[in-house]
This record gives sequence, C-alpha cells and structure tokens, in this order.
Amino acid sequence: MKSIREIFRIGYGPSSSHTMGPAKAAEIYLKRHSEAKKFEVTLYGSLAATGKGHFTDKAISQILGEDRTTIIWCAEQELKEHPNAMKFLADGEDEWIVLSVGGGALREKSGKVFEENIYPYKTMVEILARCENTAQPMWQLVEEAEGSDISKYMEKVLDVMDAAITAGLKHDGVLPGGLRLQRRARSIYQKARFLQPEFRRTGLVSAYATAVSEENASLGIVSTAPTCGSAGVLPAVLRYLKETLDCDKLELVHALEIAGLVGNVVKENGSISGAEVGCQGEIGVACAMAAAAATYLYGGTAPQCETAAEIGLEHFLGLTCDPVMGLVQIPCIERNAIAATRALVAAEMAILSDGRHRVSFDEVVATMLKTGHDLPSLYRETSGGGLATTVRR
Repeated sequence: MKSIREIFRIGYGPSSSHTMGPAKAAEIYLKRHSEAKKFEVTLYGSLAATGKGHFTDKAISQILGEDRTTIIWCAEQELKEHPNAMKFLADGEDEWIVLSVGGGALREKSGKVFEENIYPYKTMVEILARCENTAQPMWQLVEEAEGSDISKYMEKVLDVMDAAITAGLKHDGVLPGGLRLQRRARSIYQKARFLQPEFRRTGLVSAYATAVSEENASLGIVSTAPTCGSAGVLPAVLRYLKETLDCDKLELVHALEIAGLVGNVVKENGSISGAEVGCQGEIGVACAMAAAAATYLYGGTAPQCETAAEIGLEHFLGLTCDPVMGLVQIPCIERNAIAATRALVAAEMAILSDGRHRVSFDEVVATMLKTGHDLPSLYRETSGGGLATTVRR
C-alpha cells in the first residue's frame, strides 16, 4: 500500500478525480513541454460526461495556459483501463494517456503509478494480525511505515478539515454551478444548538459535514477523505467527538491515521473512484474511515475498529453516483451528512460488540469492487441516470 498522504490530499474542490487529478496530470505534462505552443487534451468517459460541472477543463487550462489549450470532450468513448481517461498532446506530438483513478491519484495507461508502496501488508486481515502479534495499536503501524513526520502532516490535514468546517458555517448564499442550491450549514448549526440532546448530535454532525461539502462545492480548500465528494464525513465526526469527548490533538491525529489506513486498504484492493464503482467507493469508504476513527476515540480495540469500518461500508454497497448536472451538490452534500451520522452509529455498534463478526472488512471491499463493476455506466459519475435524469432543475 502507498502512503496515506494519498488518501488525504489537500487542494481545491469540487472533485478529486475530476479536478485534482487532471490538474496534477497537467502539471506533470507541462514540465515535459514547457515550451509548447499548443496543447490538446481529450477527456474520455466520465471525465467528459461530468467534466464541466466539475470544472475539469478549467483545472487543466489554468495550468497549461488557457490561450494555448484546446479541450476535446468524448463522453461517448470510455477506455477499457478506466472511465476517467485523458490524452495529452503538445504541438500534436508526444501522446500521453493518463487515468485519474480516484482521490486525485493518477495511473498511466501502461500501468505505471506515481507513488511507491511503503506498507508491508495490504489487507485488513494482515493489519489485524500484525496488531495482535505485536500488541501495537493500528495508528502505530502507520507511523512505523510512514515515519514520524506523518503525524505533522496529519496535524496539517486536521487544520484544513477544521478550517473548512469553520468557513462553511459562516457562509450564506447560493452555491455556484446553476442549480441555485442554497447553502444550509449555517442554518442547521444555529438550530442544532437549541435542540434536545438526542436531536442535537444529528444537527451538529450534519451541520459540520454540510459545511465542508458546501466549501468543496464552492471550490474551497478541503482535504480528500478519501475524495473531495466525500470530504465532509470524517471532519464532521472528528469535530463532534473532539467537542463531546474533549479529545486532544494527538488523539485526533491517531484517529486520522487509523482512518487513512482503512481508506488505504480500499484503495489497494477496491476503488475510491465514483466513476469506477459508484458512490459506494466515495461515501461508503468515507463512512468506514470515520467509523473506525470514532471507534478508536471511544476506546475501541483494533478488531472493533475493523468491525466499525465493515459496518460503515457494507450498508452503502450498491450506492450509485448520479450527480445532478455533474455538480458535487445533489445528492452529494446530503450524503455526506447521512454518512457522518451513520459512522457514529457503526462505531457504537462495534463498541457494543467483542470485535468478532461474520463478514470481514476485506470481504466487503471485494464485494464493493465487483458490485461497482456490475453497475451500468449510467450510475457511475456520468450523470446519465438516477437522480441526474429525474430531478427537475
């Protein structure tokens, strides 16, 4: 498995696969052809189908140069290697085909990746075995593989997550993109503070998740967790537990490391790309990550963290990715709020257990990947089916 830094990428929204990934690809290609007079970039499949709503063309053109960049849209053509494919040409030469495989990560058509493996294991079974044999907590395995400086990066990620919540709670108005969707995070937060305890948690967690998601939809700075479209789930859970459990920053760093480990397992053995497996790979994985982090903060063991992650992901299996107008707004924002509240429930269920359960996290990840590949492309971030075609605009 690669560094969890790849799970927590800091940058501008609204999409890790459709904005961050293409922007990174453009940066790589520009270094090779800084003197080129003209760039031609062809977007295939999902990148073309929802690229305008995700500002894919702007992300690429701003880096290569708007006056020398031509974007060609080929939504009807999908490369077999991945639905999110791009072809770069500089002055008509040096064809480069690269895939945006989710969470901002890239892979060349040839299979070459841009990050190295640093973990000696890649499944949750292996991770749990390591924890049992060494008596190490899950977060310590992360620091063992990543080095001590990973905690500094996690602190930076926490700061970005917290800043996104704070900014989102302050803003009013309409989100950009044409849906005329009103921001709601501030209103939800104001009302939640006066609710009875049993309703206050839902209100606060929803407000925090919505705040981050609205910042993401407004092209604000967020951290993927594991993607931009699901960036509100984990920050909401951590902020709520920080306030209610009085967690210090070190505890939150360790919880974030565990969440990253869970996301890494999915990225290694499944997918976090909505274009490849639907929203189960984004919201479902975010819920699993947040559930494991919450379980740790509740005092749970490594097996209980695995149980929580399994519960969090299992009940999002089959979730489609059907953004209206290709924007990361409907149904994406509400899904973040629902997944955040569900993550806390999953953590509580895991804490009430002894960590033993019939279905393993690894089995759910394998199921998610197969289910995602079985989904018609209409339901994999193309805006060709589901809510994207039935909601009145």
